[in-house]
Amino acid sequence: MGDEIDPQKMKRIAAAAYDYEIDTRWTEYWSNVLIPPHMASRSDVVDHYKRKFYQRYIDPDFVVQPMSSTISSHASGASQRSSSVPATENERPRNSGSSSGTYVPQGRTSSSFQMDKRTVNFAFDSWVFAMSIFGILPLIPKSISDKAYRLSLLGATFSSLFSLYAHFGIPRAWNQPSIHTWLQSVIATREFINLPYSIVLVTSWMPFKFALIPVLSWSVQHVTKFLRKNFAHSILYRKYLDEPCLWVDVNTTTIRILSSNAELLKLMYNVPATSSYHQSVWSKIDRTIAPFINRYAPFLNTPISAIKKWWLR
Repeated sequence: MGDEIDPQKMKRIAAAAYDYEIDTRWTEYWSNVLIPPHMASRSDVVDHYKRKFYQRYIDPDFVVQPMSSTISSHASGASQRSSSVPATENERPRNSGSSSGTYVPQGRTSSSFQMDKRTVNFAFDSWVFAMSIFGILPLIPKSISDKAYRLSLLGATFSSLFSLYAHFGIPRAWNQPSIHTWLQSVIATREFINLPYSIVLVTSWMPFKFALIPVLSWSVQHVTKFLRKNFAHSILYRKYLDEPCLWVDVNTTTIRILSSNAELLKLMYNVPATSSYHQSVWSKIDRTIAPFINRYAPFLNTPISAIKKWWLR
């Protein structure tokens, strides 16, 4: 009986792992939740409404447990919803297994631990971002860029492993049903997809520099998301990083598409089956625009040569 699969537990794991920040519906949904500011800043309250959102938009069969009565009494005088949100959202779940006297300290401990995990992930992602820049820039010497290439992929591997462990932990028991349940919740995540990609490339003896394009894209998205959440009130952030981070956050899909297209184009340029066609097309483009650059913008020759050098690596 202890090894039976609990569907609701799997749904809770999937709801916790869902990336709400990239779902524009969550932003609109959360803006319609009218609760006091001191309640909106509590992680347990935010997590509850994330589960309600997941139930409404992703999995209607997901059962959301009520919060504690303490939270309900604090929020009883506040308007819970705008007219666009159904009245069923007003129910206040109960946090089973904890009393009102011990609930707040537990919430603080959990929030602190989550912040620690996010900070460790940010450190990994910052490392991957820096090493990817050194590995992909054409002006960096080849010996340094090769080392940075492997260090960035190694950092991406550890980042994916830590993220999976932070969200899902380890299987409840080392038997087939528990491992099967754990794998079902893990396999669908983006971190799990990134993990074999990084492992295969970091163990390859030949460096494929174009493989750093998606790695750089992942790290940029993760770093900007962390900065926007934790440094939004910093003077340096507001002065120098607010607009770039906002652009990255808004154009996440565009970045992924550009990353995939650049990766495919460079791969087709170098793979024998398609290299002859792509090389002839790029040579024709070069012959067409080179005279205009030499005549009207000769200062572009140096960066273009550097880009060609990187492209041919």
